[in-house]
Amino acid sequence: MLTRRDSLAGLAGLAAAVPLAARAQPAPQPPIPPEGIPSRTIKHISYSDQGGRADGVQVMLNRGHIYVGHMFSDGVTTLDASDPRNLKPVDFFTAGPNTRTHHLQVAEDLMLLANGANIVAMQSYDSLRGYFENTLADSLTNRKPFRAGLSIHDIKTNPAKPREIAFLQMPGIGINRLWWAGGRYAYVSAHFDGFTDHILCIVDLQNITRPEIVSKWWLPGMNRAAGEVDHTPKGKRYALHHMIVAGNRGYAAWRDGGFTIHDVSDAHNPKLLSHINWSPPYPGGTHTPLPLAGRKLAIVADESNADYCAKGLFYTWVIDVRADENPVPIATMPTPNDRSDYCKLGNFGPHNLHENRPGSFQSEETIFATYHDAGVRVFDIRNQYAPKEIASWVPPPPTKMFDPRPNVAKCAMTCDCYVARDGLMYVSDWNAGMHVLQYES
Repeated sequence: MLTRRDSLAGLAGLAAAVPLAARAQPAPQPPIPPEGIPSRTIKHISYSDQGGRADGVQVMLNRGHIYVGHMFSDGVTTLDASDPRNLKPVDFFTAGPNTRTHHLQVAEDLMLLANGANIVAMQSYDSLRGYFENTLADSLTNRKPFRAGLSIHDIKTNPAKPREIAFLQMPGIGINRLWWAGGRYAYVSAHFDGFTDHILCIVDLQNITRPEIVSKWWLPGMNRAAGEVDHTPKGKRYALHHMIVAGNRGYAAWRDGGFTIHDVSDAHNPKLLSHINWSPPYPGGTHTPLPLAGRKLAIVADESNADYCAKGLFYTWVIDVRADENPVPIATMPTPNDRSDYCKLGNFGPHNLHENRPGSFQSEETIFATYHDAGVRVFDIRNQYAPKEIASWVPPPPTKMFDPRPNVAKCAMTCDCYVARDGLMYVSDWNAGMHVLQYES
């Protein structure tokens, strides 16, 4: 039985003969759109439409390959990133029709992949707000067959072609996002039948071909099947976006349900240490909880989830977490103000943060963030009470909309940002492909 500690089969060095006629043809070049608004410290390196599937969400780098989960295309694309100036699509696979695999984690030559309902393909939502302002179990009304659970893939044997080696079924609507940076446990945001929305489940990976759920945790009122009464206010959504773990502490973002800190030293019994919520008066959408363990801080991004600033401005917060039982917001990142019409362009505000994964660029002073139609922002937080923006890059508007919802703004949706150790930034957009940027401090 293959375990997580077992080595996977080595990568075979295979070479295919290329006919002379094929060699005589010029290699196809990726499309090159405008480079966006230039920055003194961020340079545009290249662009990829990801093999024609430009709807990228989460990005992971491993062994010279980029793995991109898709928002609408029901699958994962692998890009050869040996030359960052010319990313080459080398593989695409799908988990099945109507199955979205937009979030993934890569460590120890394995990929953990979220499987869940492609909610947009099921046409239950015609705008951003339809999804973000309703309980998932009630708002997904036009269900079609899909796969829900966690798939595990070997990416050592052949990094260009991930191979599924295990699947853990989770009956329900499926996984939204997960955190796994190696080790025995993965921390998963999943919807299970009987619950109102995504909750926390911890998965034991000790036997990698037979992963096992060892615990679940949720906010009070989410377990409808057990008779709990849901007190989610109308127009709000309480759901775990994801948890990030540092040491024996887990930091979790619950969309409009706020921010929690947990003791996860016993994976079978995660314990709540504190829970705060700044919505209201702020609009909510709490999305990414990045712990900076050495400084006892957490950077928490609230995802803007309404076009044209219809809910006001969303913020990225600096939280003092020195006292687990009493986290305190102490500052926000400055809102981009290099142009006055971001609200008019469409969805303006934070989405995600570079998450300081092992093997990537790691800093507790420099924070990389994506801001939808305002692109990439880099912040200096050496003074945690007065963060400063030190670099930015704004993408061009998309030439084609991959988002099929009829009532969404036609704007860039800068989504994820993976920063490599050398400062190369792999930036996804769920309407407009991937940009490779170089950050120069």
